[in-house]
Amino acid sequence: MSDAAETASPPVLEINGARATIRLNRPRHLNRLQPDDLDALLQLFDRIEADPAIRVLVLTGTGRVFSAGYDLNSVAERATSAVEQNSAGSAFEVVVNRLEDLGVPTICRLNGGVYGGSTDLALACDFRIGLDSGEMFMPAARLGLHYYKSGIMRYTSRLGVDNAKKLFLTAQKIDAPEMLRIGYLTAMVMHEEALDEAVDKLAATLAGNAPVAMRGMKRAINEFARGQLDAEAADRRARDSMRGTEIKEGIKAFAEKRPPRF
Repeated sequence: MSDAAETASPPVLEINGARATIRLNRPRHLNRLQPDDLDALLQLFDRIEADPAIRVLVLTGTGRVFSAGYDLNSVAERATSAVEQNSAGSAFEVVVNRLEDLGVPTICRLNGGVYGGSTDLALACDFRIGLDSGEMFMPAARLGLHYYKSGIMRYTSRLGVDNAKKLFLTAQKIDAPEMLRIGYLTAMVMHEEALDEAVDKLAATLAGNAPVAMRGMKRAINEFARGQLDAEAADRRARDSMRGTEIKEGIKAFAEKRPPRF
């Protein structure tokens, strides 16, 4: 993960067993996302969800920064487009929301600082593990940009009203210990080797759990956080799980004192 690619490219997909890794790959420009990268990410998300062998996704970056966010020139150009003005949300917002709603559990491996829109991209992952030297910065207020509503909702539901206000309205950087304190980081580690160890351990745990049950519970948690819980569908998934194959294997494995094989 630490070796920077010689040439920039759209996001790169690597598959290793049950784990998929998407790596942002424009290190010379601090992995700043371009419009083509957004299309590539959507295609990769579709590919991951279409492969039942993939049980967990890790999102990370090449080089010393996770991502400097979405290219500001592209934001300005899209803002003047009639298509953009009439759409339900920006192309970037579509990508972030799609990531949040992926069926597989997701881990953001924060290999460095995270800035602008990429703070929301990371927040859309289920878990975030970062280095103690990292930092984050949401500059919307300094740029005169009113952030899109789903991003504000994500910040507020995951970090709380006061922390969302501090990050959006002051536009001040915070360091990794503060990111951990407010819940932006799930875990903080001291060096890159420890980062890989922590991500590998969590990915292995997630990949070993029941995929259908996890997918349903993740969906319910996300819907509840947005105030949009489909209670009937959640109840139906819970009932179905009681007579599904996963629970049979889970109970059998527990009785036999062995890891389940889902």
